[in-house]
Amino acid sequence: MPPPVHARRLLVAMLVAAIALTAVLIWPFWVAFFLAAVLSATLRSPMEWLTRKLRGRRQLAATLLTLAVLLAVVVPVAGIGTFLVRQVLDGIAWLRELIASEGFGGLLTRLPDPVERAARRLLASTPQPQQQIQRMAEQGQQAAGVVTGVISATGTAVFQTTMMLIAFFFMLVDGARLVAWLDRHVPLRPGLLRELIEEFRKTSVSVLTATLATAGIQTVTALVGYLIARAPNVIFFTLATFVIALVPALGATLMVITVAVVLLATGHLVAGAFLAAWGLGVVSIVDNAVRPYLLKGGMELHGGVVFFALLGGLAMFGGIGLVLGPLIVTFLLAILKMYEQEYGRGVRPEQ
Repeated sequence: MPPPVHARRLLVAMLVAAIALTAVLIWPFWVAFFLAAVLSATLRSPMEWLTRKLRGRRQLAATLLTLAVLLAVVVPVAGIGTFLVRQVLDGIAWLRELIASEGFGGLLTRLPDPVERAARRLLASTPQPQQQIQRMAEQGQQAAGVVTGVISATGTAVFQTTMMLIAFFFMLVDGARLVAWLDRHVPLRPGLLRELIEEFRKTSVSVLTATLATAGIQTVTALVGYLIARAPNVIFFTLATFVIALVPALGATLMVITVAVVLLATGHLVAGAFLAAWGLGVVSIVDNAVRPYLLKGGMELHGGVVFFALLGGLAMFGGIGLVLGPLIVTFLLAILKMYEQEYGRGVRPEQ
């Protein structure tokens, strides 16, 4: 006998309240938990393989994988971030000292003759150029303040990373049992929740693999161009290229063109022209060819849908949106598929 209507409504209200309170509890750590879930889903196969090799000792296998993530992912990313911040600060200090010692006119004399003449004509056509330059200097100081704020946020990043590693360990150990428990208690047909989670896993693996592999291939291709063109500070530009290559629609091409402009502005016309052609003709092809191919292997989504999901996720959620955006679209399609399976069978439009 089904429960009375008022009892069912009360139970649903309590369920909604419990879910809301749980969301409030985990909200400060949702990014850490989300990354832990994505990593644990991505590394499920290595986890099972390592558990078998260790004769079923899941905690030991999870510990080894957590240490591997710490050493292979967290430490290098932290090192790259620290290096980039230091280089940006040094670049801002160098630019301010150069402007203070030589002035804006001195900077123009460093440019090639055609570029210098164009820059001087542009400066002459600019109303109140000194005020414009002063505003640019103030913006540079604001940028330095932003970088300082990023440094001050290091403690928060360390805390979130620690929470992510802890959650990652427990998801590796007990993730399968948690999914089984949810599958038994969620009011859906048995197996539907597992199907949804499997779709999430495929999407996460596909997006991470495609994003990292494409960025890596683009960075190596850009590095070849940097070495041929003898670009300055190759290590910094290579690391910056990898970071920017993680962003779809920008890719490493933007960074290569930026370095080419730097070479042109400092009088290296042949090297700058070569690097610009290399970026537009070689590096850009990698992003347009490799990323769709890798994404197609693990996702049942159209390439255009994936592209806008990546950009929309990036705009709304920041860097984590590169994974969260496609997952949201996957969730929508999975729910529509589940609804069709449960309620759409046998439905035919009226004649």
